[in-house]
Amino acid sequence: FQFVCVGGSPNRMRAFAQFMHRELGLAGDGEDVADICAGSDRYAMYRAGPVLSISHGMGIPSISIMLHELIKLLHHAKCRDVTIIRIGTSGGLGIEAGSVVITDTAVDSSFQPRFEQVVLDDVVVRSTELDKDLAEELLACSREIPDFPTLIGHTMCTYDFYEGQGRLDGALCSFSSEKKLEYLRRAYDAGVRNIEMESTAFAALCGLCGLKGESCRLHLL
Repeated sequence: FQFVCVGGSPNRMRAFAQFMHRELGLAGDGEDVADICAGSDRYAMYRAGPVLSISHGMGIPSISIMLHELIKLLHHAKCRDVTIIRIGTSGGLGIEAGSVVITDTAVDSSFQPRFEQVVLDDVVVRSTELDKDLAEELLACSREIPDFPTLIGHTMCTYDFYEGQGRLDGALCSFSSEKKLEYLRRAYDAGVRNIEMESTAFAALCGLCGLKGESCRLHLL
């Protein structure tokens, strides 16, 4: 494989594999693309020529499981010079709806470029910088497509969909609207342009294993 594209939804990654099948001009219409991991509840995996399309669910634990097993697969398949791109949606911060954020650095909820993980009883801190050359290459590609607003910025990764991302509509909410807006302003000033739940683990594992990785997220609202 030359490219691996990963995203949260199994249906979305199946549709992406079908899209790549057509774009690459492969034989057939791609409608019957097979799930390589059929029978497993972990994730769905599809192949379209040199492109592997994999779902990973939502959150750091889910993407971490998939990435560990994907990286072992790539190693045993003797794949070299693989580019891995995280695609999907996110909550944008101070940007136009419909924009795509290409991540230069993933940051945690304190706006720090780090991924903290407890290994045995030690807290291990890992870097979350992504491939900046790949980010610039993707940005250049976006300029060839009309009406496709794209920018490079920091992506904030949280452990929670509701309170962790400043939402007021969850089952619990321990802060005011004013407190939320003050936090989001500080995030914006720190360079954050979108918020999601996987980027720090994604960046850390790609960096540790020598994979050229990038995250591209569409801001819906």
